[in-house]
Amino acid sequence: MIDVNREGEVWVFAEAEGAELSDVPLELLGKGRQLADRLDVPLAAALLGGDNASALAATLVARGADKVYLVCDPKLSRYQATTYRRVLCDLIARHRPQIVLYGATPIGRDLAPTVASAMWCGLTADCTDLQIGDHEQPGKNRKLHKNLMLQIRPAFGGNIIATIVNYDRWPQMATVREGVMVMPEPDEKRTGEIVECDAGLDDVTPPLEIIESVRREKKVNLKAARIIVCGGAGVGSRENFKLIRDLAGCLGAAVGGSRAAVDLGFVDHDHQVGQTGTTVRPALYIACGISGAVQHRAGMQESAKILAINTDPAANMVVKADYAVIGDGLLEWMVHSGRYDAGEELKGFIIKRIESRFELIETVPDGYMGPTRIYRYVGDGK
Repeated sequence: MIDVNREGEVWVFAEAEGAELSDVPLELLGKGRQLADRLDVPLAAALLGGDNASALAATLVARGADKVYLVCDPKLSRYQATTYRRVLCDLIARHRPQIVLYGATPIGRDLAPTVASAMWCGLTADCTDLQIGDHEQPGKNRKLHKNLMLQIRPAFGGNIIATIVNYDRWPQMATVREGVMVMPEPDEKRTGEIVECDAGLDDVTPPLEIIESVRREKKVNLKAARIIVCGGAGVGSRENFKLIRDLAGCLGAAVGGSRAAVDLGFVDHDHQVGQTGTTVRPALYIACGISGAVQHRAGMQESAKILAINTDPAANMVVKADYAVIGDGLLEWMVHSGRYDAGEELKGFIIKRIESRFELIETVPDGYMGPTRIYRYVGDGK
């Protein structure tokens, strides 16, 4: 634990594998920039790695870092908790940042709690948002703590959204999943300070010898998809999930699944959308048989347009969508309506077809992008 340091920097742990930075620290630089500007302090990245790590520092500066703490040592060429914890704890103790952010990757999930335990400080996992705000300490002697990091995440099974603060056991630390924050565009003209630091690992022997590292590529890139057709438990079976794949094929879309659909074996985890899967921002998101739990909505609520297909008019996803169709005939109708180009105009084309073929039964005022229009499927005979 370090003393509360209101002048401390905002840090992002710049996770790198080999000669490449992962996407998450680059995304976190965007949010880190907002937090640092609000606090009027510099934004820094902590970059640990082997001798080739120095080549990555310029990328971090271009994405928004004012300063990069660079630690190069052959013992850091492959991630091991023992060496990375030692180096990062030394850096934190020496430079006293007020905030440290990590990606909720396998490495980040291992390193962040290890550092938090060693530093005796707090850590909030899987945040869906980070803000700066004030907090009044409850109890008899009420005290106002200004400009704390508000660490926001679903809690109690998604029934509430919790805001967690750490006003005395600093640094304030949090992990954030890939895709939750928007990656800033690079600015190659930006300049920043590179601070080379000694690893101090002469007396440390890594406990493991890593002989080979094998990484499996994901089957689908949901983050880059313009259109996503996502199925939930309401699809009913793995066989019925073929309709989701068929519709995605017609639209040139990616296939997604809710956590319930993944747990039931309808689709594998690479396709999971939500807090425990991938956070997406497509132009059109079609949610089929999805109830709309908080954890799922956290991963897709920034979609430009949301179309919900469900048999339950009271489902959260129906109420929160821009368009909703009640009934289970829409999937077959859309699949058999022909193959369309997945262009920018597609979402408007589908919505026009819905409005011409479906009966408007209700308008709900609190959709994500305005009122939700709820339709009932009446088939081609209308």
